[in-house]
Amino acid sequence: MQLDNDELAEIRRAVRALCEEFPGEYWRKKDRDRAYPAEFVDALTKSGFLAALIPEEFGGSGLKLDAACVIMEEVQAAGCNGAAAHAQMYVMNTLLRYGSDEQKNEYLPKIASGDMRLQAFGVSEPTSGTDTLSLKTRAVREGDEYVINGQKIWTSRAEHSDLMMLLARTTPKDEVAKKTEGLSLFLVNMQEALGNGLTIKPIRTMMNHSTTEVFFDDMRIPASALIGEEGKGFRYILSGMNAERVLIAAECIGDAKWFIEKATAYANEREVFSGPIGKNQGVQFPIARSYAQTCAAELMVRHAAQVYDEGGNAGAEANMAKMLASEASWTAADMCVQTHGGFGFAEEYDVERKFREARLYTVAPISTNLILSYLAEHVLGLPRSY
Repeated sequence: MQLDNDELAEIRRAVRALCEEFPGEYWRKKDRDRAYPAEFVDALTKSGFLAALIPEEFGGSGLKLDAACVIMEEVQAAGCNGAAAHAQMYVMNTLLRYGSDEQKNEYLPKIASGDMRLQAFGVSEPTSGTDTLSLKTRAVREGDEYVINGQKIWTSRAEHSDLMMLLARTTPKDEVAKKTEGLSLFLVNMQEALGNGLTIKPIRTMMNHSTTEVFFDDMRIPASALIGEEGKGFRYILSGMNAERVLIAAECIGDAKWFIEKATAYANEREVFSGPIGKNQGVQFPIARSYAQTCAAELMVRHAAQVYDEGGNAGAEANMAKMLASEASWTAADMCVQTHGGFGFAEEYDVERKFREARLYTVAPISTNLILSYLAEHVLGLPRSY
């Protein structure tokens, strides 16, 4: 369902009202304790925002990606952290587009109601990184089951998710005609697998992102867990990856807006040498430049969401949106710390927390260098560089 601008504005107001119930003190405590924001996720679920992309017939709102982008942007612009929410949205697209009727009937109503969480996406591995086609996790068919062995890394929220979308190799790489073949996608019930071949180990990182390593040792899952056709999994996840990049780009725009608002307010209030520091061009120019950069990136994000919603190949647009928005966010983060001076490093201002969180998205879920390589090869027609 496509919404008009007034309806999208109403969603923004509703999300902002919800986020006001989770102020900086809430996020600072979660950050200190390295804790999962369960209360926030539950509130988003009960409000229906996490089920925005699920069709109405399964208990969701049946909205488009542009509405999901508005939700995630507002979460970040309100000073919250949407990392625990965005995965469910972009993984959802893959299930919606390629899952069987049985899978959708079984899981989508439970995800929409909050009875189950789909927030874990098992793709990256320690040895292959972003070279997805070289992953080594194997899934071997044995009767009515698949037996899975291998390891994933940077699988965020695995400890707090009931379901995981898992990409594994079902045909050895040297036995496929095309290197994009032989990978299959599975929807794994983690509650059943945990302790039965599935092991999760948390990874402490610079930001509270609940990320983990996941190990599979003869983990058995039913053959019905296969999404779509065997060997076609790589093609299936590309759509989800485009949605992921657009959603994260929207989050970056929200972060940038938060930094700009925070810096502007501080520059107006903070007085040094008998006047507000915001009157000095050395302070106001970086804020103004960051604002212009953010506005430009926001237009690219909206365009990418539109291309995706219209069913086009949004590869170039999604990549450009993610790159430009993450760079705008990081520029705004650095500017905000600089504007605050020493207070930018004080926990109570929330700037240092958001600064750490914003740094992630120039690296993940795809690095800037790989985006540039994609644009060079697939858009500009330059030789493949890797």
